[in-house]
Amino acid sequence: MTAKQVARVAVAAPLGKLLSYAIPPQLAGRARVGVRLKVPLGRRPVVGYLLELDEAADVQGLKPVTEVLDDQPLFPKHLVAFYLRAADYYRHPPGEVIRTALPAGLAGGKGGVGILREKVYRPTTLQDEPKGTRQREILDWVRQEGPLALGALRERFPSPYGPLARLVELGFLSEEEQERRRDPFLDLAPPEDRPVEATPEQQAALESLGEALLGGEFAPFLLHGVTGSGKTEIYLRAIDQAIGQGRQALVLVPEISLTPQLVGRFRARFASLARIAVLHSGLSDGERYDAWRSIAAGEVDIVIGARSAVFAPLDRLGILVVDEEHEASYKQAEGFRYHARDLALMRGQMEQAVVLMGSATPALTTYYRSREGLIGYLPLTGRALDRPLPDVTLVDLTEAAPEGVLSESLAAALVQNLERGEQSVLLLNRRGFAPFLLCADCGETFRCPNCEITLTYYQGRRMLRCHYCDYAVQPPELCPSCRSDRIEPEGAGTERLEEELSALLPDARIARMDRDTTARKGAHQKLVEAMESRRIDILVGTQMVAKGHDFPGVTLVGVIGADSSLNFPDFRSAERTFALLTQVAGRAGRGSRPGRVLIQTYAADHYALECAASHDYQSFYEQEIAFRRELGYPPFGFLVNLVLAGNEAAKVTDAAQALAQRLEAQAGGVEVLGPAPCPLARRMQILLKANFRPPLRRLLALLEALPKKVPSAVSLAVDVDPVDML
Repeated sequence: MTAKQVARVAVAAPLGKLLSYAIPPQLAGRARVGVRLKVPLGRRPVVGYLLELDEAADVQGLKPVTEVLDDQPLFPKHLVAFYLRAADYYRHPPGEVIRTALPAGLAGGKGGVGILREKVYRPTTLQDEPKGTRQREILDWVRQEGPLALGALRERFPSPYGPLARLVELGFLSEEEQERRRDPFLDLAPPEDRPVEATPEQQAALESLGEALLGGEFAPFLLHGVTGSGKTEIYLRAIDQAIGQGRQALVLVPEISLTPQLVGRFRARFASLARIAVLHSGLSDGERYDAWRSIAAGEVDIVIGARSAVFAPLDRLGILVVDEEHEASYKQAEGFRYHARDLALMRGQMEQAVVLMGSATPALTTYYRSREGLIGYLPLTGRALDRPLPDVTLVDLTEAAPEGVLSESLAAALVQNLERGEQSVLLLNRRGFAPFLLCADCGETFRCPNCEITLTYYQGRRMLRCHYCDYAVQPPELCPSCRSDRIEPEGAGTERLEEELSALLPDARIARMDRDTTARKGAHQKLVEAMESRRIDILVGTQMVAKGHDFPGVTLVGVIGADSSLNFPDFRSAERTFALLTQVAGRAGRGSRPGRVLIQTYAADHYALECAASHDYQSFYEQEIAFRRELGYPPFGFLVNLVLAGNEAAKVTDAAQALAQRLEAQAGGVEVLGPAPCPLARRMQILLKANFRPPLRRLLALLEALPKKVPSAVSLAVDVDPVDML
């Protein structure tokens, strides 16, 4: 009896297991691991991902695969184990893990983004000359330049369609259709490379990395370097070694705002040596689609991208770089709640690769592991070219609160900096004009009907907007409660700060970098280029301005509302505040002129601010780690957050209380905290806390086995190793 093929499929649906389908004989030649399939699930067709191929003597009872959707695999066979391990670790359905991993246009069926094709013209062996002048000009150009695409011909010859058709008809040119990859770098010449001589500390780090790369085994490292110490140069040289060994590199950055400068550095260094692809949400769907397919086809040596790039289908991975490894934005907040840094470590372990995590302010968990000898430690204690760290001053607002957004000392420093022709950066980690509107007579505020949080006020568009669900409404002229017209903005956001700066410095060229000004494709790049070319005097922004940018002309950094994040009900609030302040302070004085930083605060005596002002990570770590040890928080304990949500608050609360009781009855070494309300309306959370992972995993397995975890009107999300407790 001839063996039949059986496909083990992860369907793009909330199912925690693989399903088996029979492969019809007519599809057997195209069914390969890594392709998408159309398969029946109940009475409806769904997309699934072929993860295993088996043989069976009898496939009776198995439903047949309906269609194979791809000619080539979307990911190599060895990545299947990585996807399944990630799904198991984060307790998420494997099909939805793969759907998250794939870019738009590949995650679903055939619809959406597709292959882009264009006509290409080649000269034939015919040596005669056509009679028409335009025909001769086009033919001479194609003969001189070789095969040319229609787009290239259109750039030189407007409306060439008629002459081209005639040249093909006469036999002077041949015409064929070829695939054209959408390349975001197509019209960008690589910048000039400026390698520098390695410092002794850099050289020592590179020697350790070189030995690990030659060893060909999993080797994790923390590159702990102060801002401006040359971490990127180490990334470049270590990757050069990996490529020299015939292996590939994956570089993760926490924000797409960091990508333009980093990609520029890589293109300058590797323009003629390596093929580079970029994966992040700032690209068009078509560009991401083509980049993924190029990677899967083995045409790429270096992939640079945000967190989802950790799934890139590289098959000769030698080194993974996680830049600014401490950043919370590496954690996916919805759906498949993975942490890209942790998955980079998992993938490096599975593929026997070097994992290099870099930061000036490492996550306490990462630094603790380096202190314990679990990962290699590579210190860079000084800035490149022996440039000094900026001088930092804490401006105590309890002594003299400003009338507007800017304190007197910060306003004066901005005036002086502008007069010297130097650039400034101001951080205010709130978007919009004001965090909320308030009726001065009755105290009424305006809240989102979906989330029940205050709506942010945008004065330029005269709009109230929710930053969670994007609900928007125009503010009323009169208070709906008391009919007063005294509705006033309270607090300040980047839009208000920009307005105050324009009044203070009318001749200054001011720009704003936040999610509102960088939503359009290419907006980040334009702002970065304008700063680099000194066409901006003052850059105002949210935490985007704090992360990794290298602007040599910036000599002054100001921070407004520095301690606001200290008040968040989250055990990581001090760590986040210290990291943000240290990172934004590091934007100053990276060029030939020294830098200065002014931090406005009402909590000048808090150890997070004092340590940030003195650039003292070690002192901050010692104070913070003692607090973590006492309370059993990471790295001394492990957490899982269960988030319940629904449209009716009472049902969500009842479901959370019932679930917490069931979990407590089976806890066995796990502390069940809550349920407690989330800041967003109609959400509750239950925090599971344990000293070791096995009890947590056992309790999660029991949770998954429950026949009915929550009522149908309530959703349940499992967040393993949560980063945001709000």
